[in-house]
Amino acid sequence: MTSPALPTRPFGAVLTAMATPFTDDGALDLVTAGHLARFLVERGNHGLVINGTTGEAPTTSDAEKAELLRIVVDATGGAAYIVAGIGTNNTAHSVHLAREAQAAGAHGLLVVTPYYSRPSQDGLVQHFLRIADATDLPIMIYDIPGRSGVKVEDDTYDKLAAHPQIVAVKDAVGDTAHAWRIMSRTGLAWYSGDDALNFALLAQGGAGVVSTVGHVTGQAWAQMSNAIDIGDLPRARAIFGHVMPVVDTIMGTGQGAPMVKAALEIIGICRNRTTRLPVFPATEAEAGRVREALIAAGLVGRR
Repeated sequence: MTSPALPTRPFGAVLTAMATPFTDDGALDLVTAGHLARFLVERGNHGLVINGTTGEAPTTSDAEKAELLRIVVDATGGAAYIVAGIGTNNTAHSVHLAREAQAAGAHGLLVVTPYYSRPSQDGLVQHFLRIADATDLPIMIYDIPGRSGVKVEDDTYDKLAAHPQIVAVKDAVGDTAHAWRIMSRTGLAWYSGDDALNFALLAQGGAGVVSTVGHVTGQAWAQMSNAIDIGDLPRARAIFGHVMPVVDTIMGTGQGAPMVKAALEIIGICRNRTTRLPVFPATEAEAGRVREALIAAGLVGRR
């Protein structure tokens, strides 16, 4: 019996959407950012997404985004794929950010569907194609209608998949049947953008995950992915079940960034859990729940 072919993985199997560390007064903490990037790669991540939503990109300037990218690229030294979040609801601005990201050393681009303005499907096609034509970096489309207000339709995926630079999708639609249909017909590499669906999407042929909880579960996601690759679904399911309480705790509030920063403070990687408004830091009660979930999963010891 022939084993099924492994999925194509243009950015590896496990990526974490990295939080952006700030100092106590809200400035970029570039020293901690470099330390965090190295920590994540050492803990099972094949790639990092920088300047995404978990990185509080709406609150950082273009200059800060480029500076953060350069620090992370230097810190990881080619040991991981560095994907830059450059999507906005302004195509010209996204093109500018794409070029800045390439100059800063990014290996790929994450481009979210334009939020709030709710463009037509024709508008989506032109938005993504103009960004794809702006650099020679591979692109991952980020489909998250719950936040952006617009969903990428099937015919739109067909058109976008024809562009050589558009190679992958970060899927936060929440519809596994839809994911199966589009990944099968387009050949795009499919990445789970919802930690609660990581097992389901990988088990049906997805390429990997772009995780928020991967700050503390990168090794688990890598082990789960490896188990699926060799057809050991019971082991993959057990790994997933073991860390799901951590996923539920960190993602249950709908605010991944502050809860992740609480986790990073608890394990001693970040010096604080400072965020920039309108994102509000995790409360002591929320941080306590994160600590208990990490202890229960064996990811941190009880003091």
